[in-house]
Amino acid sequence: MEDMIMPIIIGLVGLAIGYLIAKSLEKNRASGTIKRANKNAVSMLKSAKIDAEAFKKDKILQAKEKFIELKSEHEKVIFARENKINETEKRLRDKESQVGQEVEKNKRLNQQIETKVADYDHKLEFIERKENELEKVHKKQVENLEVISGLSADDAKEELIKSLKEEAKSDAMSFIQNTLEEAKLTADQDARKIILSTIQRVGVEQTVENCVSVFNLESDDVKGRIIGREGRNIRAIEAATGVEIIVDDTPEAIILSCFDPVRREIARLSLHNLVTDGRIHPARIEEVVKKTEKKINQEIIEVGKRTVIDLGINGLHPELIKTVGRMKFRSSYGQNLLQHSREVANLCGIMAAELGLNAKVAKRAGLLHDIGKVPDTESELPHALLGMEWAQKYGEKPDVCNAIGAHHDEIEMKSMISPIVQVCDAISGARPGARRQVLDSYIKRLKDLEDVAFGFNGVQKAYAIQAGRELRVIVESEKVSDSKAAELSFNISQKIQTDMTYPGQVRVTVIRETRAVNVAK
Repeated sequence: MEDMIMPIIIGLVGLAIGYLIAKSLEKNRASGTIKRANKNAVSMLKSAKIDAEAFKKDKILQAKEKFIELKSEHEKVIFARENKINETEKRLRDKESQVGQEVEKNKRLNQQIETKVADYDHKLEFIERKENELEKVHKKQVENLEVISGLSADDAKEELIKSLKEEAKSDAMSFIQNTLEEAKLTADQDARKIILSTIQRVGVEQTVENCVSVFNLESDDVKGRIIGREGRNIRAIEAATGVEIIVDDTPEAIILSCFDPVRREIARLSLHNLVTDGRIHPARIEEVVKKTEKKINQEIIEVGKRTVIDLGINGLHPELIKTVGRMKFRSSYGQNLLQHSREVANLCGIMAAELGLNAKVAKRAGLLHDIGKVPDTESELPHALLGMEWAQKYGEKPDVCNAIGAHHDEIEMKSMISPIVQVCDAISGARPGARRQVLDSYIKRLKDLEDVAFGFNGVQKAYAIQAGRELRVIVESEKVSDSKAAELSFNISQKIQTDMTYPGQVRVTVIRETRAVNVAK
């Protein structure tokens, strides 16, 4: 038993000694770790202090730079305020100087006024003395006359009034007699003028829908810009287009009046472009009108092409296509010429098909039968023969040419297409509401008015406006002087009076304009 206890005790003692030794080793390792930690802490503190000093210096430098920047901006503001104060002081000194000058000027004016008032009072006293003297002299003269004539002043006045009454009565009777005789001689002539003027007004009312266009505006403020200073813009538009521009009280609208639809459309589109662009002056007006004329010519070609395509007509000469397009802007007896020609073409095609003839040739002849009504220049030939010549010139077949020339029986009909075109033309023109002869004769009269002006040398442009009551003639300044312009106006009026029949009166206005144009490069 004792042998067993001893080893246990020895083992326990060994364990205790081992534990103590382990504890001693742990204490030694802990103290080493603490020493190293202390060394690291000291090192970190030193590094932190160094970094803090560097950060502090950097912030101080940034603060100094910011201060300098703020100081510079502050100095600029102060400098600007000082400049503004100096300018204000300078303006005040200038104002004080001006006020001083005005005060001196007012003083001088007051002195002059005082001098003039004193002079006026002196003259007034002088005039009063003269009036008194004159009155005394007048009384003396009246007394002398009463002694010489043996009549008092009142009696002489009555005698004079009686004599004047008898003389005035005699003159009045003579004037009344002459007026009655003149009225008897001119009564018939005046009555005819009144009746003709009334007929003309009625004719204008019937044609107004075909001779007037309305140009709508966004506001009435644009009217002033279109008229221009002293009316220069509206005169430039009228001179460039030949259209009368009527600016009245109609709200947000301007009326364009002209018997030629092409001119009227050019004026309308030109006004639209000018108002949209905003630049309205004579040079710009002429530029826009020229561009618009080119655009209208292009539109005429496009209308002709569309018409030919719609009717199924092929191989038509470009000049004939252009002539067909111009029909859109022409009328015959109040009927639109293009619509009439299309209607005749369709009727001819239907009738030819029913009769077993070539419908395409009939349509072609029907479309071209009135091309002689839209000539570029004046011709003495009837429109049917003129149209036939054009068709022959541009390579149309003999049947088509004969149908064009014979549709008013100017030549003999040589094909079955000719009577078809004649009949269809009559059908289109005879339907209710198709034509008004008044409009056609009215437009012809206006055209004849313009042709009269072109018969004189030096005439550049001529426009019949105000329903034919005025002929506006623009002459070349190099060929016509101011004195000759007046003579030209008289000669044109005499020519109209002797060669034409017209209602009312026609005023002839000759305009001569001189321009000097240079280009700065």
